Amino acid sequence: MTRNGPDDATRRGTSQVEAIEGLLAYARTRSRWGGGAVRKASQAVSMSRALVDESSGKHTDLLARALRTTAGILLDRGKATEALPLAQEAVALARATGGGPLVISLHCLAAAYEALHRYSEAAELLAEADQIPPPD
Repeated sequence: MTRNGPDDATRRGTSQVEAIEGLLAYARTRSRWGGGAVRKASQAVSMSRALVDESSGKHTDLLARALRTTAGILLDRGKATEALPLAQEAVALARATGGGPLVISLHCLAAAYEALHRYSEAAELLAEADQIPPPD
């Protein structure tokens, strides 16, 4: 399936996971000052939440990724206050699986704290991320 189109979420024959992945890919390709990136990423978060609810938590990694992507887009637009709760939720979800997703989530949350001039909290998160062993 070709991604990065605004209609990926509604294309016939697209699974929910593919639709969410398509929305996230589309959101990441939009310019900083337009293109509906925040709207598409927020739609992916909503769809991911519904999917997690339907599947008894099976797709929490996808939800964490959607939250991180949305938080990153908001940070790029100077909206750290809006990004903070999304990044915090992504870390909370990623703690269950650990590894790479947790490291990425910790870095995202640290970036939100840095944007809010909360440097000591950001440093603590980065130190925590450094303590997570790399995959074998």
